[in-house]
Amino acid sequence: MTKYITTYDVFEETKSYADGFIIGIKDLTVNFSGVYEIEEAMTIIQKLKEEQKEVFVALNKNMHEEDLKCLEDTMKTLDSLNITGILYYDIALVTIKMENQLKTPLVWAQEHLTTNYMTCNYWHQFGADYAYLSGEITMDEIIEIKENTEVKVMVPIFGRLPMFVSKRHLVQNYLHYFNIKTDTENFQIEKEGKRYPIMDDKQGTVVFSSYYLNGLSESLILKKHHIDYFYLNFNGVKKDLIPTIMKNYVEADDENKGEYEKVIDELLEGNTDKGFLYKETVFKVK
Repeated sequence: MTKYITTYDVFEETKSYADGFIIGIKDLTVNFSGVYEIEEAMTIIQKLKEEQKEVFVALNKNMHEEDLKCLEDTMKTLDSLNITGILYYDIALVTIKMENQLKTPLVWAQEHLTTNYMTCNYWHQFGADYAYLSGEITMDEIIEIKENTEVKVMVPIFGRLPMFVSKRHLVQNYLHYFNIKTDTENFQIEKEGKRYPIMDDKQGTVVFSSYYLNGLSESLILKKHHIDYFYLNFNGVKKDLIPTIMKNYVEADDENKGEYEKVIDELLEGNTDKGFLYKETVFKVK
């Protein structure tokens, strides 16, 4: 049965429908909203387990040498809490898991690189029992991966997609260079009439898609191919809209899918798209 997961910061809005939540850890997480100190995360994990929810922790930063001690301590702490899995980008997590004989399953989550079943199977040999797939592959490619791997597959099915990540503080550097003062943390870039939200925090800069992916109808097709998890990203969505969107995804069927998808499109004022679900990525060498 397909399960639905989102981030813990929208727990109250989604707890009636979500099967699990992703928690971020301060200084070790990027691209996920809701980041907490490890002590606070431990309390949250206990709460979620009491609510019988699955718990994933994202330690998906590209690590520096000075991060490794904190990373290892954090992984050891999480290993004692019996969580569902840890999302990773940097293979330092694979090494730490093996060297310390940790039991917590890993989730291969290298954003734009998680695109094929052969690499899923490779990392499965080293403790990655899950794969968080790229938001830049098609329906056919998602299905192909699921049919050819033993790992459990997570598919981003709703929300803004990360398009660009840099360790550099591109916005803050710009503001500093031109001596621009601002109190806002909500940045965006406009190009060809589209606005792309930007997050510039301690870990660097992330630029997100101008639209919200709305793959509700596609989720029903993917369910029939036994996709294990759907991830819904509510970053930037107004709090009062979240319960309806979450409910529509969980309760959608072949009869109401058109109506439910239209409701979501209208709530988001038409700023929705199918992303790459039907759009192949082609690389050309000039």
